[in-house]
Amino acid sequence: MTDDQTARFALPMLQPGQAQKELYHNEALVLLDIAVQASVVAVGQNSPPPSPALGACWVVGAAPTGGWAGEAHRLAGWTGGGWRFVAPVDGMTVWSVADALEAQFIAGSWVVGQTRSARLLIAGTPVVGPQRAAIAPPLGGTTVDSEARAAVSAILSALAGHGLIAS
Repeated sequence: MTDDQTARFALPMLQPGQAQKELYHNEALVLLDIAVQASVVAVGQNSPPPSPALGACWVVGAAPTGGWAGEAHRLAGWTGGGWRFVAPVDGMTVWSVADALEAQFIAGSWVVGQTRSARLLIAGTPVVGPQRAAIAPPLGGTTVDSEARAAVSAILSALAGHGLIAS
């Protein structure tokens, strides 16, 4: 971190004896308004919209053009003073209105609609945990009940399809 900006989002810092501190303070507030609890119109758009609404934000795509040139993967927010950009950090999450899903910045790119978790609890009860080993489908036996065997096979297929057990 330098003495003139914050380490994560490069927000401008006030300095002792600095003239016009309100400009730096206001710029920091504008950038925070874009970055904190971010909601974006869309993720991955490469060109700025022609008439953005004041306060509207986007996640810039990998090959930006026009007013967004050189700002790949950043949050772009339209302000009274023009476009402002915030560089994402790993783990940053935004809400994508276009997708109605969360997008998360992971290892240099935005991932839309994937939730990562070690396990899922509902009302304190674990309902989904790590994937378990595959279960062999029913084969052989002295009495064959084809309907029961088909039902068990369908259950195993569904569990594997959801990733709850290995295939």
